[in-house]
Amino acid sequence: MIDWSGYIGLILQGALVTIQLTVLGSALALVMAFVAGLARLSRFFAVRAIATTYIEFFRGTSIFVQLFWVYFVLPFAGINLSPLQAGVLALGLNVGAYGAEVVRGAVKSVPREQLEASIALNFTGFQRMRHIILPQALPLMLPTFGNNAIELLKGTAVVSLISLTDMTFQAQVVRAQTGSTLIPFGTILILYFAMSWVISFLMHRLERRVTRNLDGVRA
Repeated sequence: MIDWSGYIGLILQGALVTIQLTVLGSALALVMAFVAGLARLSRFFAVRAIATTYIEFFRGTSIFVQLFWVYFVLPFAGINLSPLQAGVLALGLNVGAYGAEVVRGAVKSVPREQLEASIALNFTGFQRMRHIILPQALPLMLPTFGNNAIELLKGTAVVSLISLTDMTFQAQVVRAQTGSTLIPFGTILILYFAMSWVISFLMHRLERRVTRNLDGVRA
């Protein structure tokens, strides 16, 4: 009879790696989303072109290929990354490209009259972004950001291809050692669902708080 306690512990160790990938990858994706999304709105053509190239490249190519390039090809250019670093970089850049379009669309949805009023009040570009644009655009971004974070969580499974010991990798190890598929993959199915629920819950709480603060400002 198989002692499953040790094998479940192995999968839980992989869950910690998955959480680490999700948190770090989401942080990078958020930064890239704002940088590229705002760059798409720049009045300088070169800045817009660079941002557009980044967005279209990472949206138009497979995350599998991107991960393999980051981990296996970059070393030829002298850039050596650990499996965790490669996973965070590939996932963050990939999801950040999708988030950039969310940022761009939300910023453009702010009524132009308010921008013109802020200009008339001699607000600087930073002041307009800080006090007028972002407070109104952020509530529009959050639901999609939450979806992107969940997609990133599910996308972490690809890092098993570069031997990073995440949940999927550990489940494959347990299956190979025990011959059972139901228990290891059933376990990670539940864990993925639980993590996704936590992300959804936190994003809904943040969305309600940001919306409430915005309503207070408008009042």
